Amino acid sequence: MKTQISSLASPASVEVVSRKAELKKKALKLQARNLSLQLLVFVVVTGSWQFLSSQKIIDPFFFSSPFDIVKHIWTWAVYGTTAGPLWLQFLVTLEETVLSFILGGVFGIIFGYALGVNDLLSVILGPYIKMINAIPRVVLVPIFILWFGLGMPSKVASGLVLTFFIVFFNAFQGVREVDRNLINNALLLGASKGQLAKHVIIPSALTWILSSLHSSFGFALIGAVVGEFIGATQGLGYLIAQAQGAFDTTGVFAGMLILSITALIADLGVSKLEKRFIAWRYVRK
Repeated sequence: MKTQISSLASPASVEVVSRKAELKKKALKLQARNLSLQLLVFVVVTGSWQFLSSQKIIDPFFFSSPFDIVKHIWTWAVYGTTAGPLWLQFLVTLEETVLSFILGGVFGIIFGYALGVNDLLSVILGPYIKMINAIPRVVLVPIFILWFGLGMPSKVASGLVLTFFIVFFNAFQGVREVDRNLINNALLLGASKGQLAKHVIIPSALTWILSSLHSSFGFALIGAVVGEFIGATQGLGYLIAQAQGAFDTTGVFAGMLILSITALIADLGVSKLEKRFIAWRYVRK
């Protein structure tokens, strides 16, 4: 009897394995195609830029060139910068960014959830949050420097105010978009407020929250760099400010390139996190 059942299940198992292999192969082909196109765009843009600059069609003083930018970064890495070793400047900015990202994300999720589940709290605090959100963040940076000085706290505060509102509004909207039928069914089954939050509301809002993290890290990085640009003694933003003051276009582009690569790596990390926590959702590659 067991032999008959195994023989009946065997073709189905083979079909499932074959289907999985086919889907995996298709996904690999799609990844290879996308990567090839991305590399093609990179080669065309950088190649055109290098050609135009080397042929003096565009002024190298104002636009620099990819080769000079990479060479400048190499000089920073080997011989150091005017503010010290390049790795130290990078770590300072990265630390400020990560702290801004974590604190802004945590506070944004907490406040977004609190106002999302509490209509009275949303009505009372909603207008004030919108008013604060309308204030240009660049205006707040000098105030943070006056409050906290030129050190790390002022840069963390600058990045935090940028990150907080992105995560907050996504968390708030995600909580409000939870299916009411799911909530009512959970309440009928005797779920407590804690169980309702853990098993229904937060998992449903997780898509909104994780989507906001893609852009929030970039904004945390912007906040830290703007703070360093306006007033600091070290960091990548400080290096960019020094290069700008010396009319060193290559130095400015070199700092921007390092920041861009950092943001790209962080975005890939958030994508991995997204796939880990919401594996049921199809994430376009």
